[in-house]
Amino acid sequence: MTRMDAVAQQAADLPDDSETLHERKHPSHWVVGLLVLCVLGFLCFALANANIGWEVIPKYLTSATILSGLEKTLLISALAMLVGLALGVIFAAMRLSKNPVTSAIAWLYVWLFRGTPVFVQLLIWFNLALIFPGIGIPGVFHVQTVKVITPFLAALLGLGINEGAYLTEIIRGGILSVDSGQTHASVSLGLSRRRTLRHVILPQAMPAILPTIGNESIGMLKYSALAAVIGYTELLQRAQTIYYVNGRVMELLFVASIWYLAATSATSIAQYYLEQHFGRSEVRRRSVADRLLRSGISHLRARSA
Repeated sequence: MTRMDAVAQQAADLPDDSETLHERKHPSHWVVGLLVLCVLGFLCFALANANIGWEVIPKYLTSATILSGLEKTLLISALAMLVGLALGVIFAAMRLSKNPVTSAIAWLYVWLFRGTPVFVQLLIWFNLALIFPGIGIPGVFHVQTVKVITPFLAALLGLGINEGAYLTEIIRGGILSVDSGQTHASVSLGLSRRRTLRHVILPQAMPAILPTIGNESIGMLKYSALAAVIGYTELLQRAQTIYYVNGRVMELLFVASIWYLAATSATSIAQYYLEQHFGRSEVRRRSVADRLLRSGISHLRARSA
């Protein structure tokens, strides 16, 4: 038998690709699965026999007080994310700027607000009147700070500015992931840096930064509960108001948890469809960018000729 015949015989002995290969289950898999089921069963049994008024939860789940708190939670979360996105884009562009002053200011912003707890920042914004009793221009207008920095505004500033520091680094990383040739092609076509960033770079960076922004949005829904400490009447604060009266602490905390889970689940679904949308659009954007690049090169060759 020649060497070629031996190779052909070995290829014939290989299993057909159409055959499905099944991994043999190790006994440890069944043991671990059984232990997990036992733990879950114990937890369910403990909750079923705990001193919890399960009939109270449906009663307060759709109460006007709880729904009002849910609306304010969704409002502050959405507005804080918008503030964070706006600041993130601005300071990411500043971080990438060749101007050392703007780059240093952006770095200082990220260092300061990312390096301190958001809980502390909320308290600082809410108590700003202690160091700045009044806001205004001397001789023109003057207003007391305590009347301006309401719990809503303090929560918006604390959550939004803190989120902007994290999104700055996320967006900066997404921008750096885009091929530098896209920028060169845009500049060769006469686009300004601002228009290049807005119409060329950011759309191509979206598939890279969108999953992280989605996770940050889910985190914002949970971090908004910290606003209860400064008197903002969001979901958790509303639940606390009720259980201070009726003493149903755990039941009301379960009610708040159910609504937080519902809100984060809806955010996850929206994130999934956005990722699918930008994933389908990425191919079209790359083809357009390639045409722009080829057009720019052809334009430069024509000018040099």
